Parts: sequence; structure tokens; C-alpha cells
Amino acid sequence: MYLLRGKMQEDHMSKAKAHKQSAGQPAGTTSSGEIAIVPARGGVTSKTDRLRVRAAWMYFVEQKTQNEIAEILGIGRVSVVRMLADARARNEVKITIEGDLAEITRIERALEERFGLERAVVAPLSDPNADPIPAISAATGSFVSDVMAAGMSVGVGWGRTLFGSLPFIRARPLADFKVISLLGGVGVARRFNPAEFAWRFARAFQGDGYLIPAPAVVDSVETKTALVERCGLHEILALADTLDAVIVSVGGLASATTFYRGGYLTETVRAALEEKGAVGDILYHFYDIDGQLVDHPINDRVMSVDVDRLRRAPMRILTSGGDDKIDALIGAMKLVEPTVFITDEESARSILALA
Repeated sequence: MYLLRGKMQEDHMSKAKAHKQSAGQPAGTTSSGEIAIVPARGGVTSKTDRLRVRAAWMYFVEQKTQNEIAEILGIGRVSVVRMLADARARNEVKITIEGDLAEITRIERALEERFGLERAVVAPLSDPNADPIPAISAATGSFVSDVMAAGMSVGVGWGRTLFGSLPFIRARPLADFKVISLLGGVGVARRFNPAEFAWRFARAFQGDGYLIPAPAVVDSVETKTALVERCGLHEILALADTLDAVIVSVGGLASATTFYRGGYLTETVRAALEEKGAVGDILYHFYDIDGQLVDHPINDRVMSVDVDRLRRAPMRILTSGGDDKIDALIGAMKLVEPTVFITDEESARSILALA
């Protein structure tokens, strides 16, 4: 087991639960016409602005009660009342449809309802044809900064999206904070290395980092069994049973993906996986669009935490996007059942249209 020393503080993610829509119509709505939640002049400049707009959207558009909104957002009812009053005072509630933020909020709420998410975060794109990864990475870093807390044990994956989130993480010391790399890769000198990301993530919060001292993929099931049973890997894998959160991204099967470009996946294996119906991977676990692991030997030779352990973590953050990963994301929703999903607006629209 590799241990990287450091330290960290306290904070908790409020767990939003899905609730039935209120039968009554909130004050201020009309039986005809359309309600729009429009950002005040100057736009959304803080998390408070964003929360206020979400509250107004739920109240005026989704017709949820103030109590329901309070529980979904994890705040007090008095705070909801104040936010709604503030939204009115800022002229953010109009009987019209306009404003990009309202559209993003609508997409987020649609994702939450469709997949039973506690939270969806959709990053806007100025150009629908632009690479979405930088925007998703920025949104991921911001969100993760808010939910990391003292005393947490966090399992992390790897990939370009997660590496790109590091500059956007608000570094600070958090006491008794542990980061566990969910897959092997120690000793591999590549730009996107699972161990490198875990170490840098732990360092951001001055936490302790635990790495799997093994390759990402081994040559046989026998080698994997020997490493786990005789080389102490069972100790670090056991840490995955007590994770408070996991942060993972999705790998696609296109030749441009991190997994393929990093040399972990040969063209022969990639083609064989596609023939088996694979659409993507999470921690090298390859699965189909229905969220089922495909029948291929590589799934038995990967040195990573298994999917069942991922699902047991109370907070499961999935972050990815791109038009080449839509099927992979749809399958990942069923495989991991994330509580939080972070993506870009174009990917979100495609997922909602196809799922």
C-alpha cells in the first residue's frame, strides 16, 4: 500500500430527495402562459444567485411547494421564502421565455428527474461544437470544492476531465481526509496517470493518499489473485468498503480516449470489446448501453475497485461529456447509478433525447 501524507475541514453535501409534484398551484403562477426565470442584469455571479434561480424555477415552473423546495435544496423554508421574494424584487420572474440560465436549469432538473439524481450540474457552452471537457472540468472542480469535508474518505478515478478539474479546486486543509485511488497505474510515466491524479487531489486538501501499487491491467487472473492475496492489495481494496464519496469519469471506445491514447488498450482488444457491445468503461470495467459488464477477459484482469463497491458509496459523482460518449454515459447511469452528474449542455440534451 502506498501512503501519501497530508491533512484537512468539515462540510456536508445536503442530500436532495425526489418528491412528488405539488397538486396545488403556487401563488404568482398563472393557469395560462409560460413562466420564465430570467437572471438579473449582470447575470449569475455567485452560488447564492444560482441557488435563488433554482428555487424560483422549482416554485414557479415546477409548481413545488416551499417545503418541498427547502428539502430538495437542503435549506430552511425561511431561506426559500427570502429567495423567492428576492427573485421577484430582481425581476427574475417573468411571463415569458428568455435567458440562457433558465434553459440550463431546465436541463438540470430534467436530468435529475429522469435519472433520480440528487444533483445535476450542466456546464454551458459558448460554442456547441467546442470541446466540452474544459467546461465540464471547471464545473467539476467547483462542485467538488463545495462538497469535500473533513473526515471524508474519497475514492477517485482518472482521465482528462478529472485532471482538468484540478486548477478549479479550492485547495484548503481538511482534517482526517483520505483519498483512495480506485485503480492501479503506479510506476507508469504517462501524462494521465491514475496515481498522479489521486496524489494531486489529496495534496489539494492536505489529505492522505492511498494508491494501488500495481499496473492498471495485469496479464492474467492468476496474477491479479496473487497480487491481491500476497502483496497486501486487499488492505487498500478494503478501504473502498467505507468510502463516503467516489468521483469517476467515463471512458469511451474511440481512439481519442485517454485509455486508448495512454497505451492501455490495443486496437485488437478495442475492436473485440466493440463486438461484445461495449460502449465505454469506468475504471476499466467495460459495459454496454444497458449498464451490463460485457463478457471479455479484460474485465477480469483490471486492478481496480469493482462496480458493486462503487455503488455502495453514499455520494457517487459521475463527470464526463462529449458527443462520442453519449452511449457510454447512458450506460454509466445504469451501471453506477450516480447521485451527482456533471456534464455539458450539448451532452445533456443528447442524453435526454436518447435515454
